[in-house]
Amino acid sequence: MAANRSQSMLQALKNIWGRGGVVGFYQGLIPWAWIEASTKGAVLVFTASEVETVTLAAGINPAFAGLLGGMTGGVAQAYATMGFTTCMKTAEITRAKTAATGVKPPSTWAVFADIYRKEGLAGVNKGVNAVAIRQCTNWGSRMGFARLAEDTIRKVRGKGEKDSLGAMDKILASSIGGALATWNQPIEVIRVEMQSMAKGAAADVNRPAKLTVFNTLKYIYGQNGIKGLYRGVTPRIGLGIWQTICMVSFADYVKAWIAQN
Repeated sequence: MAANRSQSMLQALKNIWGRGGVVGFYQGLIPWAWIEASTKGAVLVFTASEVETVTLAAGINPAFAGLLGGMTGGVAQAYATMGFTTCMKTAEITRAKTAATGVKPPSTWAVFADIYRKEGLAGVNKGVNAVAIRQCTNWGSRMGFARLAEDTIRKVRGKGEKDSLGAMDKILASSIGGALATWNQPIEVIRVEMQSMAKGAAADVNRPAKLTVFNTLKYIYGQNGIKGLYRGVTPRIGLGIWQTICMVSFADYVKAWIAQN
């Protein structure tokens, strides 16, 4: 929806279904999403945990410590692992896959090799600065809002600052954090446009030849207005909730288990 901003949710669902049925919803999973998920999670949890530990020890508010930890972890994961994986995932989701004149569409590895041959490392890391801004604001907001929600839940339940929360309270706090963090959807739409291989994107005379974060923002706003910058926000709320539950609530349990053992 971020790449095809004229489509409604129903049209987008039909379009994706038409690209392979159920399998269409898993485009870019192997190997790019596998590589991204395993590596970015490790970088985020390690970096954010270190920053949170140091800032909490310095007496900083848990919500602000979560914000700083998330922002630092987000930037680290973007530049360490996410540039080429998000680029290739987006390429897989947006590129034409229908066979033309009997020619089979190229494999994902062939597409990667072609981009690398033509544009080098910069090509396969296209949009990495937008990814960094997105991840910085993503995890800063998700972890900051989640920790703030945890503090609020503790106060409502009459618990102290050091008291632990139950699983459902942790999930609720992470859900709030994940949903509120989608305020940065314009950055995600910019990132998708920069990495998109959607049919007609390159042929648009109004589209800048060399995309940057700022000229892409101007292009999308000129084409689709403020609504265009928030296309796809509804499914992304679901994604944000799920990721924050995994990377904040579940990660807290994993860290506690490791500490005990």
